[in-house]
Amino acid sequence: MGVIKVPTQYYQHFDADFSLEVPGEGYGGWKEKELPISLEHTAFVVMHAWDGGTPDDYPGWHRAVEYLHRSADICRDVLPPLLKAVRQSGMKVYHVVSDDERYYNRYPGFEMMKAIAGDEPKPAEKIKTDPVLEDLQAFRSGNVFPGAHNVPDIQKGFSDLRFPKEAEPQGDEKIAATTNQLYALCREEGVNHLIYSGFAINWCLLLSPGGMAEISKHGIMCSAVREAVTAVENKETAGQELNKALALWRVALAFGFVYKADDLIHALSGKVAFQ
Repeated sequence: MGVIKVPTQYYQHFDADFSLEVPGEGYGGWKEKELPISLEHTAFVVMHAWDGGTPDDYPGWHRAVEYLHRSADICRDVLPPLLKAVRQSGMKVYHVVSDDERYYNRYPGFEMMKAIAGDEPKPAEKIKTDPVLEDLQAFRSGNVFPGAHNVPDIQKGFSDLRFPKEAEPQGDEKIAATTNQLYALCREEGVNHLIYSGFAINWCLLLSPGGMAEISKHGIMCSAVREAVTAVENKETAGQELNKALALWRVALAFGFVYKADDLIHALSGKVAFQ
């Protein structure tokens, strides 16, 4: 399918300048260069794209997960032209989902994935609990996240989980719920570079099954599209989306590269050959 050149953002994490009061301020920082992407060996990932409804539908879910409104905006405004360009270019699209099969088991791509992936590895063994640990976990649930009063709405939202219409799998696009399944797809289809979109870049995309931390152990490069992700923010960071900025730096430093949506769309639409 060829190779395209795309303006690619990377982070130059050297050299510290010890003549400065803060040596780390000598790092090169964010830079950009046109670099190649192999259409044959790259897949575009949409991870944990859920229809979270509105604050009127699930007020408790939205109170605890404040990025839901940003993810809805991204699904409406960013993903449609991006997915259109990806699909028209011939690049593969993978959907990475949660472990609740009810919202995706009817799609043909999930059945096809199961035939490829086979049996799942044995789950990790868990340590024995005790009353003190259970008390600590209960305290965290009530006082850290999500808050006991929000739990019923969150459960209600997840009981009716579905894809947003803008990010719904099309045709036989593959669906993976675990790292084993995603790696099986990559191995079967010769994919060694995954470009992630979805929610949230500093949480699920990083740490959940099928996320960057686990799949990168298989040697797969993991990149992200800047405008197609959002992050879990806190009181101190939400106004400037600082956690998203930090997470994109982490992607660039530890896993791969960062692309701008318009640059990726332009390159995919033109399919500029590069040999």
